[in-house]
Formats: sequence, C-alpha cells, structure tokens
Amino acid sequence: MALFTEKEQEQVRQAIEAAEKNTSGEIRVCAEKKCLSENAIERATAYFIKIGMDKTALRNGVLIYIATEDHKFAIIGDVGINNAVPDDFWDSTKEAMLDKFKAGQLAEGLITGIGMAGKKLKEFFPYVDGDQNELSDDISYM
Repeated sequence: MALFTEKEQEQVRQAIEAAEKNTSGEIRVCAEKKCLSENAIERATAYFIKIGMDKTALRNGVLIYIATEDHKFAIIGDVGINNAVPDDFWDSTKEAMLDKFKAGQLAEGLITGIGMAGKKLKEFFPYVDGDQNELSDDISYM
C-alpha cells in the first residue's frame, strides 16, 4: 500500500517546487512506513547524507522525514540554514505539522512544513538568477 496517493504526492511535489522558486535552498521529503530501532532525528540524519542533502552549494537544504506507521517525524536543516533560523524554528514548524498529522492529514502536514521552511529559506537564502534545482522535488521513499 502506498504511503500517499498520487494526488497527495503531486501536491507535496508542487509545494516543494513553489517554495523553492523563491529561494536558493533545497527542500526534500523522505518517507517510510517504519523508523525501525532508531529515533526519527537519527534516521533523518542518515537519510540527509544518503540522498545528498549535505552537498548543496550553500548548505541550505531542509529534510522533512516521516515514518507513517510509527507516527514519527523530524525536520533537519543543513548548517547554513540552521545557523540562520531562530533556535525554536524547527520546533514551531513541527508543532504546526503535528496539528495536521493528528487530524489524519499527512500530506497537508508536510505541505505546512514545506511552506514554513520555504519562507525561512527565502528570508535567509533568496533566489538568485541562474539558481539550479540541485535535488529532486519528489518524495523519496526509503
């Protein structure tokens, strides 16, 4: 069984595309059913490196990780964005997403987090002419 419908996958992809139009930053979503024995932050960190998020030119990638069956998720940013955002930014983003998740709206929760991350990326890493989309906007299934 797919974690998201085709429509939801397209909505998430479009949210990433829209957010990245205003920034040189990169946003990815990584999803799987189970987090296994690791906590969500450890799992997200491993995938962050595995899918090349640490290779962006300005180190301004953001990964949203979700394990749907385990009801776990994490948001991590690379050093460039982490050094720019307020200390509580990722926690407040997670809280906004959690409200949607608790209502059974997984895709909407992801879209909320993508939008919030995109606004901060735009603030600290605005789009520059010639910027290349360095990473896929599709959900990565692990």
